[in-house]
Amino acid sequence: MKKQTQISVHNYRSGGFIGKYQRLVRDTVIPYQYSVLCDAAEGAEKSHVIDNFINAAKALRGEDVGDGFYGMVFQDSDAAKWIEAAAYSLACFPDKRLEETVDGVIEKIAAAQDEDGYLNTYYTIKDKDKRWTNLLEGHELYCSGHMMEAACAYYQVTGKRVLLDVMLKNAEHIYKHFITEKHEGYPGHPEVELALMKLYRVSGNRHCLELAEHFINTRGVDKDFYRRERENRDWTVWGNNADDHDYQQSGKPVREQTDATGHAVRAVYLYTGMADLAGESGDAELYSACKTLWESITRRRMYITGGIGSTVHGEAFSVDYDLPSDTAYAETCASIGLMFFASRMLENEVKGEYADIMERAFYNTVLAGMQLDGRRFFYVNPLEVNPGISGVSPTQRHDLPSRPGWYACACCPPNAARLISSFGMYAYGESADTAYCHLYADGEVTFGNGMKLVCETDYPYDFNINYTVEKGSRLAVRIPAWSEKYTLCVNGKETAATPVDGYIYLDVSDGDKITLTLDGTPRLAYASAKVPALTGKAALCRGPLVYCFEGADNGGDVRQLTLKADGRLTVLGADDTLCEAVKISAEAVRAADIDGLYSFEPPKKTDCAAVAVPYYVWGNRGENQMRVWMEVNL
Repeated sequence: MKKQTQISVHNYRSGGFIGKYQRLVRDTVIPYQYSVLCDAAEGAEKSHVIDNFINAAKALRGEDVGDGFYGMVFQDSDAAKWIEAAAYSLACFPDKRLEETVDGVIEKIAAAQDEDGYLNTYYTIKDKDKRWTNLLEGHELYCSGHMMEAACAYYQVTGKRVLLDVMLKNAEHIYKHFITEKHEGYPGHPEVELALMKLYRVSGNRHCLELAEHFINTRGVDKDFYRRERENRDWTVWGNNADDHDYQQSGKPVREQTDATGHAVRAVYLYTGMADLAGESGDAELYSACKTLWESITRRRMYITGGIGSTVHGEAFSVDYDLPSDTAYAETCASIGLMFFASRMLENEVKGEYADIMERAFYNTVLAGMQLDGRRFFYVNPLEVNPGISGVSPTQRHDLPSRPGWYACACCPPNAARLISSFGMYAYGESADTAYCHLYADGEVTFGNGMKLVCETDYPYDFNINYTVEKGSRLAVRIPAWSEKYTLCVNGKETAATPVDGYIYLDVSDGDKITLTLDGTPRLAYASAKVPALTGKAALCRGPLVYCFEGADNGGDVRQLTLKADGRLTVLGADDTLCEAVKISAEAVRAADIDGLYSFEPPKKTDCAAVAVPYYVWGNRGENQMRVWMEVNL
């Protein structure tokens, strides 16, 4: 079933738009986040992550732990994701000082590992007797999973085994507990499943593969496990409802699940592990379940921005077509997880729709999760913001009108950093005889199968993608579903090849030049009538980018604007204040405000030009109104 794999972390050197973001991560995000982990960032919430590992090592030695543990039960994962982001950055930009800093953090993590392989600062410092007694809320497997991912990335980039050996020892501890000793249970927060698959591939240790298979295959078989676990302990972390099977994707065995439910991040992390295992094992039934869940998300429960998880209640999927803009949750981590899921689906089956969604999630919700300066971050990504209501009203308190600097629950910032730094692994794939171009990214890529490409493009604002084949035999180039028209030329001659599942396959030779020209015409997109929140509205799109209208460009108020359905859409110049983001002007009508709260007199209307910016740059000019979906004069 598996037809292609990701390229190595070493094999992509970026330029252009992606390169700028990767340099931002290198120069600003990674140093800033490290200062946060060390509690040295001015104005940021206390993290204590590094001190937690130091104190855990003290606890293991029987020493006084001083200020003890601080933070969330999953605080260790912040360090893991930072290490992973740093590893991928080192693959792009070798940096001896950063490598030495990471080595120092890893030394502290290794010292915090118990003799039996257990590694978790929360339980090591606070109460060793509670280990493995609260899988529902405890996040032990979640933290192990993220540290396994960090260990794999750092080993692949540097060849250093310290953290890899730590996490292989930790995996053996987990194997002994759940497989050898046959303790019940599966992760409350899925993540370790996908991480074990990575650890298996890097190490060849089949216990990792067996564990991933065990956790996936046992999930939901005994749907009452969490309730029994809760009855057997007299403590809780958050008071999670053990019977909320939808929230934790535990109501049915995974092969019987048909709707994406519950906590959106947990869901897509689980589905990623499922898709990965299906490809590795050739399990057609498991892959069929993945396709069903993929369709549930992308055809009925996903925002146009690639955001998922529409409700603040449980940070979760709700029901089909429930996609409100102003109360959206759409956690940054959920869209990152959706990219993971899409990437694994692509490994199983090369279909353009998987790359289309991966691209949509990245260029819109993932990038919107980080301020253009790399120092402020969104956890939640609404599609409409109204200062004075958003972030204030009880129903919209989660939808903030500006990005905070850091969070006590800081899963999203390092998650975005590791995704951006590893972009090449999602942009390209390979099989024994074919190089796949899933996403368009300026730079050089070397494939494990011997092929080498140079890509030159100013995408996503320019729609010419130029490939030079330095070494090659067969190339597969994606034609995105959003591009109504395109041309593909080889050495200046247009090819007559037609797409197969969204890809054009070309036999190429050394020195060949391939030019793909996509349709950069801005267009209005309309939602299904099944989405009640979007009746009579449209969203402005250009290429992979969804646009939004901010008060900063429209006299302070966008709520009084109505777009003309047949109005002219004009691409404007790049805005230097928004890192050269390209704006679009749309013909519109502005309604004057009325006197009082209500009126029997219709508001006066005047023609105007409404200006839109890419959704990912919104909120970078202070608090102001923002809307993606606009009223349309049909």
